[in-house]
Amino acid sequence: MKIIITGGAGFIGSHLAEYLTNKKHQIIVIDNLSTGRLENIKYFKKKVKFVNADISKRGKWMQNFEGTHVVFHFAALADIVPSIKNPTTYFQSNVVGTENIASVCVKYNVKKIIYAASSSCYGIPKKYPTSENESIKPQYPYALTKNIGEQILMHYAKIYGVQVTSMRLFNVYGTRSRTSGTYGAMFGVFLAQKLKKKPLTVVGDGTQKRDFTYISDVVLAFYKCINLKKNFQIFNVGTGKPISINKIVKLLKCQSVNIPKRPGEPDETNANIGKIKKKLNWRPKISIKNGINRLLKDINYWNNAPVWTPKTIKIATKEWFEYLK
Repeated sequence: MKIIITGGAGFIGSHLAEYLTNKKHQIIVIDNLSTGRLENIKYFKKKVKFVNADISKRGKWMQNFEGTHVVFHFAALADIVPSIKNPTTYFQSNVVGTENIASVCVKYNVKKIIYAASSSCYGIPKKYPTSENESIKPQYPYALTKNIGEQILMHYAKIYGVQVTSMRLFNVYGTRSRTSGTYGAMFGVFLAQKLKKKPLTVVGDGTQKRDFTYISDVVLAFYKCINLKKNFQIFNVGTGKPISINKIVKLLKCQSVNIPKRPGEPDETNANIGKIKKKLNWRPKISIKNGINRLLKDINYWNNAPVWTPKTIKIATKEWFEYLK
């Protein structure tokens, strides 16, 4: 099949692109490299068509959608603090960009869109494990814009007939996770600190739990969506086995230092994955211990990542505490 992956040079998108090229599909990667990296696709770049484009701006990149069977939509701005500082930028990327994807799919009669949504839409849930029926309560602009993107796609599915599946991702980790951005993904922060023999910066007392899902399991979940026949489907993608940050520190065999707990963050993320198990016959295979061992084998990927300290984190997250009281 001809498949387009927006954000295909990013963390999850590049892993999916590699997986699909090995399945002999015709892959087009669209990425503006704002957070994605050509290094992420260098080993299979000759097998894909790479288009450097910003999906929030209409342009010639849209012509690639002609004859496309499936679109995986990963392109988005992430991170909490920048979304608080620049909400308009996030709306442009995550909302306008998603509408552009939806409208171009309608124009070229693309049959299926598979969307990388975020479990941050649940905010601080009332129930754990959290199901897809939990109330939507975004705590910051990033979460809001990702959820609006989901709503746009579901609305277009209803009006225009394109089939949409939305995957609400919990805490995805693995090689190629982002190394830039304002205080980004936890494992990226921790591994850069470990390489430089610095203490790991643990938010709060470290007893908070997160539902970490390894990248290869996430890729398989997205792949299984290709053959899903039913429309308007929303799935949680997680393990349903949350682990404390203190346990992660022990598995990484590092010293740690505690920094202030942050408002707007849940004490636990815990995906109810009953629906995805039943409808897609998917379940995670990689344990947290196995996943961390895989990360450590590729730890040099984070050699050039910024090394955060309590002081630099305090500066970078100042707005977080100002706005999310």
